[in-house]
Amino acid sequence: MVRSLEFDVAEMALTTYLVAKEHGAAFTALPIFLVRDFHHGATQVLREHRHRPVAELAGKRIGVNRGYTVTTGVWGRAALADAGLDLDTVAWVCSGDEHVATYEPPPNVARAREGATLEHMLFAGELDAVVGAGIKHPDVVTQIADPDDVAAEVVRQRDVFPINHLVVVRDDLLEQHRDLAPKIFEAFCEAKRQYVNQLHRSPGDSRQDQVLAKVAQIRRADPLPYGIADNRATLEELIDHAMKQHIIRTRPKVEALFATGTQELQG
Repeated sequence: MVRSLEFDVAEMALTTYLVAKEHGAAFTALPIFLVRDFHHGATQVLREHRHRPVAELAGKRIGVNRGYTVTTGVWGRAALADAGLDLDTVAWVCSGDEHVATYEPPPNVARAREGATLEHMLFAGELDAVVGAGIKHPDVVTQIADPDDVAAEVVRQRDVFPINHLVVVRDDLLEQHRDLAPKIFEAFCEAKRQYVNQLHRSPGDSRQDQVLAKVAQIRRADPLPYGIADNRATLEELIDHAMKQHIIRTRPKVEALFATGTQELQG
C-alpha cells in the first residue's frame, strides 16, 4: 500500500502512516484504531542483565525488529526513554528495511548483517537488548519488570493506551465519494461494538482480550474508542515520540492526519 497503492482501503501501522504522509503518500487515514497494546515489555535482555538499570543501556547496541519506524519499536523505545534512557546515545540495529523507501533513518541506526537474527545476536553478545523481537526463551526477560502493570499505570495517569494500527483510504476515492469516509467509519464502529459487547460479557484468553479487558476496567468505558476526541492524548504522545526519535521532521496537526468528514466522528 505504501509503495504502490495496491488497495482501496488498508490497515496500516500508525507510524508508517506518519512517515508516508510526510513523504507525500496519496492516501489518508480514518480515526479507526484497530490494534492497540501495551509495549513496556517490548524490550528484552538476557536474564543475567535483568537488574541492570535502563539508563545503563546508553552507549549500547539494541536490536529493533524490522525497520526503525515500526510502531512497536517506537512505543518500546518511548518506554525506555520514560525510564531514563537517552535514545540518541544508543546504536539501533534493525533486522529489516523501512516500509517507506524514501525515509532515511538517523545516523545511529544501522541494518543487521545479512542472515543474522536478533535472537542470535543477543545470545552472541552482539546486542545488549532487543525491541519488538518477542523472543520466547527462558534466558530472555523483559528489561522493564512487570511491564503490563507499568503500562496500565500510564493509562491511569496520562490516558495513553498505545495505538498500533489504523485504516487508510486512497485519496482519489475519498475525492470521488465524499460520503465514503463516514460510511467506512460507521461500518467499523458497528463491528467494534459487537466485539466490545462480547468482551464485556466474557473476555477471551488471548493477550489482546486480556489487555483490552484491563483497559476497560481502568477507564470504565470502551477500551477501543474510535474518533479523534477520545484518542487525542495517545495520538499527540505518539507524534511526540516520532519527532524525538527522528522519524518525522515536521510535527503534523492531529486533525490534518484524518479524512475530511471524520474529524468530529466518535464511535
